[in-house]
Amino acid sequence: MNHPPMKSLLLFGALLGMANACNKATSPTSNAGNSIGYQINGELTNATSGAKVYLAELEDNQLVSRDTATIDEKGRFTFTGTTPAPSIYQVKVDDTNQALVALDNQTKLTLRGDASKLNNSYTVQGSPDSELLQQVSNALQMNKTSMDRLEQRFVQARQAGQADSVAAIQQEAQQIQERGQAGVRRLVRQHPGSVVSGFVLTAVLNPDDNFGLADTVATALKAADPESRYAKALTTKVDASRATATGAVAPDIKLPTPEGNVVPLSSLRGKYVLLDFWASWCGPCRQENPNVVRAYQKYKDKGFTVYSVSLDQSRDKWVNAIAKDNLTWTHVSDLQYWQSAAAQTYKIEAIPQSYLLDPQGRIIGKNLRGPALEAKLAQVMK
Repeated sequence: MNHPPMKSLLLFGALLGMANACNKATSPTSNAGNSIGYQINGELTNATSGAKVYLAELEDNQLVSRDTATIDEKGRFTFTGTTPAPSIYQVKVDDTNQALVALDNQTKLTLRGDASKLNNSYTVQGSPDSELLQQVSNALQMNKTSMDRLEQRFVQARQAGQADSVAAIQQEAQQIQERGQAGVRRLVRQHPGSVVSGFVLTAVLNPDDNFGLADTVATALKAADPESRYAKALTTKVDASRATATGAVAPDIKLPTPEGNVVPLSSLRGKYVLLDFWASWCGPCRQENPNVVRAYQKYKDKGFTVYSVSLDQSRDKWVNAIAKDNLTWTHVSDLQYWQSAAAQTYKIEAIPQSYLLDPQGRIIGKNLRGPALEAKLAQVMK
């Protein structure tokens, strides 16, 4: 199924699926006899006495082994140590049974769960950050479960050649993803200074699509700890996204049309403009084109147009796709693929990607697909 971009699904592995990502190990710093440091008290049902439990830290998008504990005959285990900075950790029984916790040197938490289905059963107490992380994890797990069920329906409809059903399922998938994002955003908004919020906005949500929230969290994290890994990483992403954030004036683009005439994006000021990054070789882009055509035909006489930037390399393939898809608006490209000057300016890493601009050239929407684009146009062009 061609889903709209959503990092909370694409990077769900960053939460619970990185079981085999450990590629280096370090020993924890013991806090024996010292009140400063973290302590995890585990209580598991259906656990094997003598089995190992592993603690790993999420560092630079990989899990780094930190400690190992042994489960006793009552299903209990303990981890103690110190951490150089607040961070996200994974507690793993095996490759399919893991839990995530947030640790700093004041964390004293109890983790309970069923060792045979830890992902879905664990609870944490004593650590507000870990409780928040569990809420985020649960929200994403519920979203993933819904998407998995929808995937089965999608495959069946596609195999049966039911085009209307396929389109309806894709729209339902987008709605599920949007609800999932909204739920995670609410949790982050309630806890802007939490290390968990920094993690979510660097590994789960896209800071560019959630610029205002990301900026707020980055500011809160810097105030709490300027040297925080998450504060630094998020600040870097926020600063890079600032030029194309919602509310900013879209950076100008000056590229040639298929005929060789340079048409600046800024030349379309006075109209609502959909700045659309696409390519002839991009299947999801081509599937989205009929929706853009429909919106264009509906609103072109009311002050709306489209400015399409292609990441093609072949002029012939680009021009043929324009004609085949009946895209009768402004098209530009330097035929430089991902190295396109416009793609570099807008930091395009995936397509389709689009920005809706108001008549003054300000960005008022991003990645509005299908009904969402028409709904936004109806709202602003009353």
